[in-house]
Amino acid sequence: MSEPPPYPEIEPTTFDLIAVGTGLAECIVAAAASASGKTVLHLDTNPFYGSHYSSLSVPELTSFLISNSTASSPPSSTSTTTDSLDYSIVNLTTQPVYSDVEISCFYPELLEENLRKFNLDLCGPRVLFCADKSIDLMLKSGASNYVEFKSIDASFVGDGNGKLWNVPDSRAAIFKDKSLTLMEKNQLMRFFKLVQGHLDATVAAGFSGNDGIGNGNDEEEGKTKISDEDLERPFVEYLSKMRLPPKIRSIILYAIAMADYDQDDMGVCQNLLKTKDGIDRLALYQSSVGRFTNASGALIYPIYGQGELPQAFSRRSAVKGCIYVLRMPVTALLMEKDSGSYKGVRLASGQDIFSQKLVLDPSFTLASPSTSPSDLLHESFNFLSTRDVKGKVARGICITQNSLKPDTSNLLVVYPPRSLYPEQITSIRALQISGNLAVCPLGMFVLYLSALCDDAIQGKRLLNAAMNALLTFPDSVNSESSSTVQSENTEEKPSVIWSGLYIQEMSTGQFDSINFAPMPDGNLNYNDILDAALKLFQEMYPNEENFPETTPPENSEDDIGLTLET
Repeated sequence: MSEPPPYPEIEPTTFDLIAVGTGLAECIVAAAASASGKTVLHLDTNPFYGSHYSSLSVPELTSFLISNSTASSPPSSTSTTTDSLDYSIVNLTTQPVYSDVEISCFYPELLEENLRKFNLDLCGPRVLFCADKSIDLMLKSGASNYVEFKSIDASFVGDGNGKLWNVPDSRAAIFKDKSLTLMEKNQLMRFFKLVQGHLDATVAAGFSGNDGIGNGNDEEEGKTKISDEDLERPFVEYLSKMRLPPKIRSIILYAIAMADYDQDDMGVCQNLLKTKDGIDRLALYQSSVGRFTNASGALIYPIYGQGELPQAFSRRSAVKGCIYVLRMPVTALLMEKDSGSYKGVRLASGQDIFSQKLVLDPSFTLASPSTSPSDLLHESFNFLSTRDVKGKVARGICITQNSLKPDTSNLLVVYPPRSLYPEQITSIRALQISGNLAVCPLGMFVLYLSALCDDAIQGKRLLNAAMNALLTFPDSVNSESSSTVQSENTEEKPSVIWSGLYIQEMSTGQFDSINFAPMPDGNLNYNDILDAALKLFQEMYPNEENFPETTPPENSEDDIGLTLET
């Protein structure tokens, strides 16, 4: 009796769109195309959804990082190219998007029985603001029906002395915060009132048609817009102009506005935040607090991990007719011999599938053609073989048995630039998630860390500095930074059971009908990834609206369709 074929035959063989890789951007594009009536085939080499946005067990995550840190090629197809074909076969390979992978297990006996009970995020730390674009899109598309969220309990700013200062996210929180002096509370309240007045005046000006400046009635009501000159100046300068002390400026810049680079040092700051952008980020934070009645703050996290988000959009796509095939490698592209334009893909089974548009996982690149191509085809090869690398982000994952704060399970910690050592020019973010979010066994905790970096040496130093400030390692007794923090911190730090550190590239690319999805960026939320995905959809289908069939619920105040557990 003959063995069944290793790969299924796919019918039909022609689609409007083929997506290879089930990352978040690919899944959003596929869901939008399906909702617009396009025929979509969605493929993934992996046996799981999510690709670089997935949540994996400890063995799966280790294997994925190692396999994607070296260049490789998909399995060879079983068919051969013949001269009778009117298209050329261009082999696909993968380039490493991770490097310097470092896996350490300090207490294997504690993990042995629980290795597959973890859902570890590849792109962590990540959270969603209650009022950000991702939530709005999930509600609009219907993807919110397939994922549940839980609130992040608290946010903190860390310092070099091992202390964690609470981030007040509302007027009530400011008054209750015992770490702020009465003067600091008044200064912060006045600033938040000024920002709210600017936002109210901006909305009022939009309705009335005036600029909102110099209106006596508005000023009486506290609705005065910030001047255009101040809106264009660096946010850090505006905060200084408002005479806010360094501690308050640091909280606003790095724990609420989520600035990445040292805003006080123009020489090293690669992304200087303008006041208008800073105000927008404060508005997002403030509008997120209280949007959902059972959310304690501005931030929420998906139960079972961030890998649930690509799956939610995938399920929405499947309802609209999208065909999904996992464990299906794509080995080559089919390109027109004369024009060099894209025609289709060849699968590891040897089957050729055709489509008008293609979205590729960002790890793919083209191998050199075996035959002499036309000039147009050669131009395609050169372009598609070059990825646009935007930078690097260092990521870390630590498993512990104790919480950073005894009374708080799920929390965010931000270390502003220069807070841990003088050469620290970027923020370091750490997100602790507990077993009550189903990412690890009850009684354990997962700590995600990230920081933008130029290279692995800088990135590992950033991560290790934060880890030494927050955690205890079996061999950290000789660490100078760790011993300094320990001596000044009265709370016992959690011990690390397992850790994984790695450097990830941030890249994207596009050519004609072929598009590369973006890698996860260094942000805390998905807004830039979402913008990139929707822009990609609009460029492919300029006459189509994304998710046109659904409309916002009539009772928008209740945000029906989003499940948020208490």
